Amino acid sequence: MKNLFTLLFVSLFSLSIYAQETAAKIEFKEETVDYGKIENGSNGIRTFTFTNTGNAPLVITNVKSSCGCTVPKKPTAPIAPGKKGEIEVKYDTKRTGFIRKTITVTSNAANVKNGVSYLKIKGEIKKVDNSSILEKKEEKQKSIMDQ
Repeated sequence: MKNLFTLLFVSLFSLSIYAQETAAKIEFKEETVDYGKIENGSNGIRTFTFTNTGNAPLVITNVKSSCGCTVPKKPTAPIAPGKKGEIEVKYDTKRTGFIRKTITVTSNAANVKNGVSYLKIKGEIKKVDNSSILEKKEEKQKSIMDQ
């Protein structure tokens, strides 16, 4: 009977060690994307690339933004060990001013606290200077009328 308990204890201990070794891990290439200074209406799509450095499939369960002006898109399928994945983020560049937003990624990754990773986007959106376009248009109209 004593040997049976010892065998059971060793089996459970081995199983718990094995369970800890098989886990998904997420490693981002960059945790912050800098848009830099861009013009109003520019392309607002950027991509965060990550790798599953663990030895179990990585499942991204939720990706959300700190505001409605930023729309993240998560992968739909699990990411196999050693494979790369992407999280696409689209910022509404019709707004002008500074960008400082956080994207919260929830997954089954064992290497981040509670399976939550935080990504950031930053930059500045400048108003488009249309004055030179209007001046050129006026000059073109005058030259036609002079003929």
